[in-house]
Amino acid sequence: MTKWLLASIVSLCAAAPAFAFRCGTKLVTEGDTRSEVIQKCGDPVEIDRRSIFRQPLYWIHGRPYYVGNGVVEIPVEVWIYNFGPSKLMRQVRFEDGKVVEIETLGYGYHEYPRPPRATP
Repeated sequence: MTKWLLASIVSLCAAAPAFAFRCGTKLVTEGDTRSEVIQKCGDPVEIDRRSIFRQPLYWIHGRPYYVGNGVVEIPVEVWIYNFGPSKLMRQVRFEDGKVVEIETLGYGYHEYPRPPRATP
């Protein structure tokens, strides 16, 4: 019984948190900046850019506080990483330049090189 308990505890401690993923030996976590993610994983295969509007929010001692009645524009980027057909793809959402959400997608796919553009 104690062997199984010890094995369970070790496996739980060794696993990456649900809000993170690995790129080789490097770990991408919530709070990382765009440049840190590029440094760890390289360029994504797809980037979607948009903006959201939200009331200004400040966190003080772990509690959110909304300030004022107006709204501010926050840039949002969603990056897709394809690690190939034997690994799961990842979707990384950035708000104001920092990772706020990491989602696991289905298995990746083979990327074939694009043919060169014909010049007129």
